Amino acid sequence: MKTETDYQLEKPKPKYRSDRIRDHLANERTYLAWMRSGIALMGFGVLIVRLRILRPPLAPLPPGNGWKLGLAFAVVGVLTVLLSTQHYFAVREDIDQETYQPPDRWIFLASLAVTLLGAGVIYYVFTIPLENLETYVLE
Repeated sequence: MKTETDYQLEKPKPKYRSDRIRDHLANERTYLAWMRSGIALMGFGVLIVRLRILRPPLAPLPPGNGWKLGLAFAVVGVLTVLLSTQHYFAVREDIDQETYQPPDRWIFLASLAVTLLGAGVIYYVFTIPLENLETYVLE
């Protein structure tokens, strides 16, 4: 049986405010969205490389320099995963300390990276010589 001093020695469990819980859950959802974006970028990079290396037997183009664009996508995907993990923990700490300020630099960096990758895809697609892209009919 517990005595009065036992009850006094027990520390009360901290109460979490519902607004802080919502903030942490929103931070986690944002982190998971960045993870999905990073995985998608890596997958798109692999797809670009594989489509250029494993081409149909009658395809006229050699693999070329497509691997560079695929590698760029994969690297940006890995950086997205790493930076989003770091950002998640920084935001988590800021929420706990009630000092969170949304950083504009991450939005700018992500937009710049996707814009450059998109420009690379557009450039790559439009620099393929059209005379080599003939249609073959298999009989």
